[in-house]
Amino acid sequence: MEKNGLSRRRFLKTGGLALGAGLAAASPGFSQTYAQESLQVWSCGGLAEAFQPANHEFEKLTKASIAYTGAFAGALGKSLLTGSARTEVFGPRVLELAKKLKAQGKMLWFKPLCFTQYVVATPKGNPAGIESIKDMGKSGVKTILAPEASPPGGKASMIILKKAGVEDKARANAVFVGDCVQTAVTDLVTGKADAAVIEKRIIHLPQFRGKLDTLPIPEAFIPPAPVPFTIGVMKWAKNRALAEAFVDFILSDKGQVWFHRAGFIPAQTEEGQRLTRKYGVMDV
Repeated sequence: MEKNGLSRRRFLKTGGLALGAGLAAASPGFSQTYAQESLQVWSCGGLAEAFQPANHEFEKLTKASIAYTGAFAGALGKSLLTGSARTEVFGPRVLELAKKLKAQGKMLWFKPLCFTQYVVATPKGNPAGIESIKDMGKSGVKTILAPEASPPGGKASMIILKKAGVEDKARANAVFVGDCVQTAVTDLVTGKADAAVIEKRIIHLPQFRGKLDTLPIPEAFIPPAPVPFTIGVMKWAKNRALAEAFVDFILSDKGQVWFHRAGFIPAQTEEGQRLTRKYGVMDV
């Protein structure tokens, strides 16, 4: 079956997200309404640009109310693992966190949600002629670094530079070293710097959209831990049917389109399925 000109096969092959495509994950009709019911959803803050519009779509479909919090996943995870914090659905970063919550019986189950991508970003038009991450170590290239940014963002970018063999030279070339990726990227947009290693999602933020160019980074340089995001139902879900319907929606084409637009690789695409296997993102 095809709809909007895209078959299921083509959807999975290209990673395109056609609303209404015949994905298995999109099979729920979401005809059930949950008027006057609410669902508490937490996620890593980096997913907020995707979750917010997706939540709104789910609310329109089901009449439920989503109470959403997007914040530093490490802090949220710690509060769930060792504190008295509770939520009903959680979308954490780092597979190990989901596994720990599952092992403690606090997360009932989880599924792969999406994957982040790391890129070399340059000002629009790439005025310095950057061709690869290796160029960040060349004399005269102005770099920006945010090694102290909240993990795993800052640490991951430095690991990538180290694996590429240019960490020391990229540090020496730095015209900005800070603890906030978005502040650093502002200097990239204005042309004060030539290149930076960032997550692709950053270029999709409203303040940076259309203002940067990107170059791919070889997968061999990417540390595995920060790449996968998962989503799962927690034991505190007051209405399991509502919580499960929400996760089903987020993993359907109507939900995953928002993660694609925010710069992530949706788990339901062919590339997402490859990464699911590569990183072992499975609930066992």
